[in-house]
Amino acid sequence: MAVNDGSGWSGIGWDDWSNLSLIRARLDAGADPNAGAFFDERPLHAAAGYGSPEVVAELARRVDDVDAEHEGRTALWEAVFHNRPDNARALVTAGADPWRPMMDGWSPGRLSLATPTPDLFALPDGEPGLSAAESAAVAEAGRLIATLERFDDDGFSLACVADITAAEAARRLEAVPADEVEVEELMDDPWSDEDNGLSVVGVTDVPGGCVVVQPWGYVASNPGVIERLSAGTVCYALFANPKSGNQGAVARHGVIEEWDTHPGGGSVSAGDPAEEILTTYLYHGDAVAYCYAGAGLRPTGTRSIADQADMWLRLPDHLV
Repeated sequence: MAVNDGSGWSGIGWDDWSNLSLIRARLDAGADPNAGAFFDERPLHAAAGYGSPEVVAELARRVDDVDAEHEGRTALWEAVFHNRPDNARALVTAGADPWRPMMDGWSPGRLSLATPTPDLFALPDGEPGLSAAESAAVAEAGRLIATLERFDDDGFSLACVADITAAEAARRLEAVPADEVEVEELMDDPWSDEDNGLSVVGVTDVPGGCVVVQPWGYVASNPGVIERLSAGTVCYALFANPKSGNQGAVARHGVIEEWDTHPGGGSVSAGDPAEEILTTYLYHGDAVAYCYAGAGLRPTGTRSIADQADMWLRLPDHLV
């Protein structure tokens, strides 16, 4: 726990932005309300995204500009993005502008229309709401996340492929059916024979395409695998690395376009396109659903990710 030792914001952690007495003591001891938190992030931005409305109100009272921007967005935008409506209300009370233009058309107010509290701010005359496509994306995100039940396991990999069947995926991967007894043994103890287990993947048809999954390893997201799967289409892949977190990739038309991404990580930049900003918000904290959505897959249940594949296949050695 950080203490008031007069050292500015040193030692303040994510949870500390809800501790009003601690933050007030740091401010009274000379901590700069305008700068110095989390790699030069503004303290008000940090509190808006991770703290309490009491701390937000205290900082908002002391800053030079409640609508000062950090990396293209205000503290109010952070509160909306992180689903902190009480913090957003505290900022508006302090004078923050919900409709200040930023983030490629996603003002805090417009972004709030995609959140669980779409009535957080009154929509002014002439201010655009969500388009039909954006409203559909919001609805589908809610359905998809609920359908997949926020799959939280580690150590698995998957490849979500648009517009091809499981049978076509097997053909592209030059795979052969895996022995059913071996698959059952792998389910019970995937590391009893590591070399053998890493060559086995499951493939399942879902509306919009198919999913390749390996419940116990990284191979479903291997470059050679997703390059082959993405010929003439797109593939969103993920390895839920238990050591370093989610590692994503996107392959299109047989070429890897993005590598070592962080799907579901919630990081956006001021230069990101509007569609990507919305998608990142909608799937913040849900890497699996992000991959399904990226490939346009519309599962109706968890079968494709829950060790119940349509077929289990053994890959050739050069893809493992």
